[in-house]
Amino acid sequence: MLANKYFKQGKEFLGVDYPVICGAMTWVSDPELVSTVSNSGGFGVLAGGNLAVDVLEEQIGETRGKTEHPFGVNLITVAPNYQDHIELVREKEVPFVIFAGSFPRKREIQRVKESGAKVLCFASTSSIAERMLKYGTDAIILEGMEAGGHVGKVSLVVLLQQVLFSIDENVPVFIGGGITTGKLSAHLLMMGGAGIQMGTKFAVAKESKVHRKFKEKIFNAKARNAVSTPQFDSRLPVVAVRSLHNQAHEKFNQLQLDLLKSLDNDEITRSEAQQKVEEFWVGALKEAALEGNVEEGSLMAGQSAGLVNKEISVSAIIDEMVAEIEKELQRNKKNLNGLGN
Repeated sequence: MLANKYFKQGKEFLGVDYPVICGAMTWVSDPELVSTVSNSGGFGVLAGGNLAVDVLEEQIGETRGKTEHPFGVNLITVAPNYQDHIELVREKEVPFVIFAGSFPRKREIQRVKESGAKVLCFASTSSIAERMLKYGTDAIILEGMEAGGHVGKVSLVVLLQQVLFSIDENVPVFIGGGITTGKLSAHLLMMGGAGIQMGTKFAVAKESKVHRKFKEKIFNAKARNAVSTPQFDSRLPVVAVRSLHNQAHEKFNQLQLDLLKSLDNDEITRSEAQQKVEEFWVGALKEAALEGNVEEGSLMAGQSAGLVNKEISVSAIIDEMVAEIEKELQRNKKNLNGLGN
């Protein structure tokens, strides 16, 4: 395959054939999906989410039993078992750990690295990227607000210019948010990306256990249907969640109003209110993704839902992506060579 130095950088960093990451999705990124991605030449990531420690331990063991290839574990910094999850991945010597949710402390990153793991951190602004690098992260996942689930407030186009174009080339930068095609991926690789991350496209793969009704919603969605939630008041900081609009959005808006009223009446602390918010999304996502309640459950998906309209296997997804990347790189090589004529 025709590959530039950034593609090689991502491939060597992850230890995979293709630096294509399947983003961790709560309730979805289980050992079956993760191992299938890794066995197909990509990089699968287990979703730690709010899992009990013994369940996550079991899933790590099960994934290792299904693949000999590298995979990672995603830890949510605001999860109740977060600190115990850190100790677990240290004990199990998980080779790759991805921090998500909020931002890990420097000591937490260092504790994971002490076990020999490579650390990846998300960045949705240039300042966050700089902070994570100072804390010692080995790689950055640059994610635009087009992505599904918990998202930042800056579009990928701006982040590419703010972060990718200014970061040290020795630091691998993986790019996510609205990506579904190999053609775009090729250009991101030429810009300096070490690889790409996709979630929505893998969520509807044949091997994904996502409910059929959920998949059909994505297949029939337009990009504009994937909207992010608002924050009503700075007293209750909430991370925006992008999903297909349905009754869950209205229920979440009412939840915020109820929690703000409870805060006014000193019936709840801000920390407790934020925990209620996270519990809402975890439960709502399970309703939709596993139980098929697509009217009231959370249909977390990126704006790339407007480009995803079929269910194919994980291996087919990766093969298509790689073929399109190759074709586009070859096309651009030919065009660039022609400039001298």
